[in-house]
Amino acid sequence: MASELIVIFVGAALINNVVLMQFLGICPLLGVSRTLSMAKGMGAAVIFVMAISSMVTWGLQHYVLEPMSIEYMQTVAFILVIATLVQFVEMVMLRYSPALYRALGVYLPLITTNCAIMGVALLNIRDNYGFIETVSHAVGSGLGFILAIILFAGIRERLERADVPAPMRGTPIALVVAALLSMAFMGFAGFGVADMFGL
Repeated sequence: MASELIVIFVGAALINNVVLMQFLGICPLLGVSRTLSMAKGMGAAVIFVMAISSMVTWGLQHYVLEPMSIEYMQTVAFILVIATLVQFVEMVMLRYSPALYRALGVYLPLITTNCAIMGVALLNIRDNYGFIETVSHAVGSGLGFILAIILFAGIRERLERADVPAPMRGTPIALVVAALLSMAFMGFAGFGVADMFGL
């Protein structure tokens, strides 16, 4: 059981990285990665919402939607759960870190529509994960998101001081960097997670 959880966790964080391999959550990756502090704040908010929403939506799916045969309400129900959790994160951030709250600006409420969070919740149901596997996958995906956004922000901060040709400054060079990071993460696909850890 533990080896299966490790495989799910590492697979979600590196091999099937939600941002760089599945291309979910690109909007916050490009929008909130100008500085490392903003990237860390957004990453922490996303991992919290992703982990808690995956747990709640798993329970909602298995104990409410399926028993009542209303699986067609899945999308609406999941969005309500995610929106509620984002409101909670906003209130906590406003109370304890107003500077970060102001820095994230419009991107914080956009976590509600961050397809990475909804995508992970739906992948957990699609792959028929149990509760513990769901938590492992959600936390792994969240850590993969943080890893991607922090790497991206670090590179973007260095590019601010680099001599980038004028037509490539801003979004064009950011897209090139995102593509290169994605190709770098493709290298993990050649490794079997079980083989990496001797499982």
